[in-house]
Amino acid sequence: MQPRAISAAKSLLFFLAILFAAVTQAASPAIKAPQPDTPKRVLFVGNSYFYYNGSLHFHARRIALAADPAWAKPFIYKSATIAAAPLAHHNIEHLITPGNLGVKDPFDMVILQSHSTDAMSEKNSAAFREKAIEFNEKITARGAMTALYMPPAHIKPSKWAASPDMMRRTEALYVSVGNEIGALVIPVGLAFEEAYRRRPDIKLHQDYDGNHPTMLGTYLGACVVYASLYGKSPVGNTYDFHGLVDKDDAAFVQQVADDTVKKFFGR
Repeated sequence: MQPRAISAAKSLLFFLAILFAAVTQAASPAIKAPQPDTPKRVLFVGNSYFYYNGSLHFHARRIALAADPAWAKPFIYKSATIAAAPLAHHNIEHLITPGNLGVKDPFDMVILQSHSTDAMSEKNSAAFREKAIEFNEKITARGAMTALYMPPAHIKPSKWAASPDMMRRTEALYVSVGNEIGALVIPVGLAFEEAYRRRPDIKLHQDYDGNHPTMLGTYLGACVVYASLYGKSPVGNTYDFHGLVDKDDAAFVQQVADDTVKKFFGR
């Protein structure tokens, strides 16, 4: 068999495995907590899901600072984003090289977020897996750990809202690849799903596309990142982006984030 045919066969088998997991139940994440226990230098690599609403990395760090100012003061969070980008659009070697982003020491954690529809096709699922493997090798060679930011499923009016299995496929893809490469999987998509289950009227996606996060959606994502990275509950956190996040809504999504992360990791 020719190398190209072998590669295509492997991609097809991987996609079929993802489909099987999606229609049954996604495997549990193998990695329950990051190493080191307290990532201080964190790089977010993704697209508009990260940079909307003032950037998710900004809010995640502010949540940590509000929880414990002395503990979180040394934290350095950086974000590198390209609109609508899959992982292949990023020059990961440049991004993680000390000094290139104004951080002289190597990153402790690199959080990867790819296109939100990757799980919906064989080609894109295989491309995500290939790049995640490649990026993880480079990230771990620098002494850092890889994390995968699981995005939420779309809602109306997105055309993908007609695919009721979008979240299951996305969950299966991220958990499968995360387990394969030994990455921490951050279950943001599952937190969105749980928030909608508890409060169907909540606004976590933009009305105009059913895709990008509202400010509250970004806040929920930041809470899940904080809980996943540090094993700490965001419940009761006082950070509200200078009053732009309603206190009752903040309390609700903090609880959802805490419950989702604990359930996902079996903590």
